[in-house]
Amino acid sequence: MNQFSLHPQLQKDGIWAGDFELSRVLLINDSQFPWWVLVPMQDGISDIYQLDNCQQAQFWRESKRLSEALMDIYQGDKLNLAALGNMVPQLHVHHVVRYKSDPLWPQPIWGKLPAKPYTETQKQQQLATLQQALQGQWQTLAE
Repeated sequence: MNQFSLHPQLQKDGIWAGDFELSRVLLINDSQFPWWVLVPMQDGISDIYQLDNCQQAQFWRESKRLSEALMDIYQGDKLNLAALGNMVPQLHVHHVVRYKSDPLWPQPIWGKLPAKPYTETQKQQQLATLQQALQGQWQTLAE
């Protein structure tokens, strides 16, 4: 299997939630927004076109599963997907649930507000809720 290492910034900002067949799911440690990241577990990949056709199809299936679960859980007004990669070159796609009532609507969230980390209780609740929503679809589960 491909050796995989997570970029240090994703390790710092993200909380591991679980793995799909291809991708790792991280909760971004900012309680202001339901903000998750999907990272294909492939080293040396910075853009989606670098995944082969089968991996691309798998990645979008996993993104769809995650997206549906997030909108079901959070009942947002909009789900923002973004693969910026300007600061963190490892391919990762942000999945951010947005509300018309959130503090930055309709602007992008990037770099606008300092992060407000989850409490341990909040973090465990977020992880458990997603784990339950995706039950049976993970390769491995957060413990």
